[in-house]
Amino acid sequence: MLRPMAIRTKTTSHCIPEEPPVDNISPRSAVPSLTSNSSADEEEIPKEPRRRRASTVLISQNADDARRIIGESGTRLIETCCGGGCCMLAPKADSQSFEYVPLPDNDAFRGLGLNLGQLPKKLTAIHELPPKTVSLSPVRDTKAPAIVGADPDERPFNPAVDQSIDFTPHTAEIDEKLQHARTPTSSEHPPKFVKPHPPYEVFSAKIFNTRELTRAGAQKRTFHFDLDVSDYPAETGVDFKVGGAIGVQAPNEEEMVEEIMDLLSIPRVARDRKVLVTTTSGRWPTIWGEDKPRSLVSTRRDLLTWCADIQSYPPTKALLRVLAEHTTDPNERKILTYLCSAEGQGKFCDLRTGPHLTLAQLLHAFPSAKPPLDHLLAVLKQLMPRFYSLSNDPHENCVPVKGCSRLIEIAVTVHETESWRGDRTGLSSGFFERQARKFIAAEKRGEKPDLRIPMFKGLMSNPLAREFISDGPMLLIGAGVGVAPFRGFVQRRLKSANCANKVWVLQGVRDSLLDELYSGEWGVHEDEVKKVVQSRTGVGRYVQEEVVAQKDLCWFVINALDGRIFVCGSSKGMGEGVESSLVQVGMEMGNMSRAESEEFWRLKKEAGQYIAETW
Repeated sequence: MLRPMAIRTKTTSHCIPEEPPVDNISPRSAVPSLTSNSSADEEEIPKEPRRRRASTVLISQNADDARRIIGESGTRLIETCCGGGCCMLAPKADSQSFEYVPLPDNDAFRGLGLNLGQLPKKLTAIHELPPKTVSLSPVRDTKAPAIVGADPDERPFNPAVDQSIDFTPHTAEIDEKLQHARTPTSSEHPPKFVKPHPPYEVFSAKIFNTRELTRAGAQKRTFHFDLDVSDYPAETGVDFKVGGAIGVQAPNEEEMVEEIMDLLSIPRVARDRKVLVTTTSGRWPTIWGEDKPRSLVSTRRDLLTWCADIQSYPPTKALLRVLAEHTTDPNERKILTYLCSAEGQGKFCDLRTGPHLTLAQLLHAFPSAKPPLDHLLAVLKQLMPRFYSLSNDPHENCVPVKGCSRLIEIAVTVHETESWRGDRTGLSSGFFERQARKFIAAEKRGEKPDLRIPMFKGLMSNPLAREFISDGPMLLIGAGVGVAPFRGFVQRRLKSANCANKVWVLQGVRDSLLDELYSGEWGVHEDEVKKVVQSRTGVGRYVQEEVVAQKDLCWFVINALDGRIFVCGSSKGMGEGVESSLVQVGMEMGNMSRAESEEFWRLKKEAGQYIAETW
């Protein structure tokens, strides 16, 4: 009789090699079971460890094994990842208690975007109150000496001598000419101690003409300015250059300054009164003065208008700590202190990376916070100058019969950000737009406006000015207002017949009918030297895509004797995109790998043949 055969199954588990059985397993080495026995009198039966495949190796069985492998604790890993100060590093106490804190009921606080629930009662690592490095005191003694080593412009105010101050810098040769000229007011020109380009003072440039370059319906507004620099004082070894950039010391908006003084409850009679400003250290409020204690005379309005940036930077813990220290409402104090603590680090990061904030919004959000102005000035950022590239050849003078002998031209695009009151313009671009609107409105009324721009020449050593040459092929790639300095390049190059066929422009715009800048103002050969690339109409192509399409031209220019490729515009998208396109051109035209092409363009940048000025 035949014996029945075993049925084969599809599994292959019987073929997997296993570790040999372990004999004499001690009960102490067995992993304890998580299930409890029904009877305490029953003896625990040790279980054999789960058998593993012989091809696997057990490297971690518990937390100690993991620490030996990692080499550092989990908290240390988080600190290495984010650089410290992360909200995940906040101490977590098991016995931490929380409380509900009523939130300020106003639009400014809701605009902060803080989603606060219950706040912990106990806070740790609260930011220390910053030292008070600035003090304001009444001017009583008119003969009080200045601090030893102070600049002449930093002496205490003497009403017997300083009845009027001429803020406009000028040389002895033009003193007689300026005797009858209008002196700019303190709202038009910064105090003399504000020197972004020491030892030279800020120059009050008169707006000779202004116009809007973009048309109605454009996504961004851009204005052109002609500034009269006929009387600009001579500075040794420095002159306006093609592609150079001027500095503009734009003030804070008058309405915003007035609003902040209202929120701080500064009496109106004291806002324009002379005060003695004493600092313990630092450069403030001179911008680039020596780092030293100083004593000077100014007014509260001038300090807020010209020396403190009240809208461009996200809030710091030092600022919030000062607000918390001088807040009378206990709930507002708890919220501000929470944002300055380790437990509130996450919400503080949300505050800095969320909607764009201004000092006025913070004071509206916490209405009981009324810190002294001097303590507030000690934690606010210095109001710094903004730089704008020249959009013309500065060596071309205007017609003298029109009232000036030398003009410089710039183009300014107005930047807007969302705020709790709607769209808000940038500090400097908003100032330019307000001046342009006033000028255009005055001309429509038949008036001759006298509006000023506080500016200075600077060193004229930005990349575009430094690397410009008068010969050799040149490819200019720009988008938006970044194309403005190239207009001066073309004006200079087209003066020479030998250079007429050696300059090309790739201009990126959204819609040429709305926002093409300086259309028809590039010279007689404009159609031959410039190509406009539209991203929102027609085929829809970005300027970086046109770079690849013009790869033959790019490769010719960069390999020619004295060849230059200039790129100017926003670094977000456009600047990075153009560089990536140039790398692709090198790969296709030079038969290079990506790494070789990136190295090729890096060497061209070091040699001054590939120049990128982005922001």
